[in-house]
Amino acid sequence: MNQPAVGFGSVRHTRLAPRRHRFAYRSCFWWLPMRSLAHHAHPLLARNRRAWLSFYDADHGQGGDDALHWLDATLRAHGIDDAHGEAWLMTYPRVAGRVFKPVSFWFCQTRGGALRAVVVEVNNTFGGRHTYVLPQPRLGHWCHTDKAFHVSPFNQVQGHYRFVFGAQAHSGSGLDQAARVLARIDYHTQLGCILQTSLSGRLQPLTRATWWRTALGYPWQGTTVWLQIHWQALRLWLKRVPFWGKNPAPPSAPQRQTP
Repeated sequence: MNQPAVGFGSVRHTRLAPRRHRFAYRSCFWWLPMRSLAHHAHPLLARNRRAWLSFYDADHGQGGDDALHWLDATLRAHGIDDAHGEAWLMTYPRVAGRVFKPVSFWFCQTRGGALRAVVVEVNNTFGGRHTYVLPQPRLGHWCHTDKAFHVSPFNQVQGHYRFVFGAQAHSGSGLDQAARVLARIDYHTQLGCILQTSLSGRLQPLTRATWWRTALGYPWQGTTVWLQIHWQALRLWLKRVPFWGKNPAPPSAPQRQTP
């Protein structure tokens, strides 16, 4: 049975145009085998209950109490009916009951362990959420989708994203043996690539030691992520990066996605 892990690493952000702007923060995230957890709860993972470190299904999808049910419905809606293997969720934990998740990634495998799809959940600071479904991605290979959701007031809703995902294995191959994972997003407009972001980290099993390392080493991550976003927004404003304001919600029709 697959076991949950904690990823210790960093989030990186580089804006290339119209002004250069770069920052990096150390970060930690959950790496959760959601199908395994549906049958065998982990004693150190507080799920849908109050704890210093916790995971709530309602932080994903449509806010229900079973995020895995939402995931399967989303996959079926996009014609993906063979992702019945493990579903690894890369996402921030709630810390002291608080969390802001700019982006979460669901790595969906077939029963044979092949990566069948990646579902990307994007949240903005206005309370909106949008999902991109990437069918048949391959680790280490770029895939792309049109941008359809307002995230930053310093970017318009135009252009496309390019994604690449990576995993280094302990032994053998595949996400089940991953020791380090990477999710990178490049944002392209008619000007070319103007933004590069990534979340990466080395995975360690969820144990009492890694639980305490997370609790003590990242005690206010749920709040600091939100504060860091607004601090960087202020710096961009001071650099006179064009400010576009809030855009309307995207249409419900699925967007073009090409592996």
